[in-house]
Amino acid sequence: MTWTSFRLLLAGVAALALAGCGFTPLYAVQGVTPGLSAIDVHGPHGRTAYLLAQDLDSVFARDRSEPPVYQLSFTVAERRYPRGLRIDNVATLYETHVTVSYQLIEIATGRLVKSGVEPIQVVYDVADQPYAGIAAQQNSQERAAQEAAERIRTDLAIYFTTLAQKK
Repeated sequence: MTWTSFRLLLAGVAALALAGCGFTPLYAVQGVTPGLSAIDVHGPHGRTAYLLAQDLDSVFARDRSEPPVYQLSFTVAERRYPRGLRIDNVATLYETHVTVSYQLIEIATGRLVKSGVEPIQVVYDVADQPYAGIAAQQNSQERAAQEAAERIRTDLAIYFTTLAQKK
């Protein structure tokens, strides 16, 4: 048996096992995808906030042909800590802490339906060349924004899943 055949067989067995235990993918639940696509994202100014708003728009797949049902507002707090100091007291490593606080508001009623806080930590190396250091810092902001967007999407998908199951 080749490795490819073995992997296909293993994937088939796993799919049968999951189907037998009642596993349902998160997006298979009615109400999750329409709920996420009806969210209008509003964020503050700043590079990380802008990147996060772009990532959230992407993961929610906002349906622009319909008016939004929900508004997601968020704040971003970002702190950078030097780590790995050299003998000359210059950091070789930075740890970035990004904290995103969000609120999901139902537009029609103005009611807060979900809120949360997502703490993200990202580490990056600092190069001696100035541009490389800036590029590394910007890359850490991109990674933090992507991670925060995925966590918020997961939180809201769980919210919409439980909402759909209650109906």
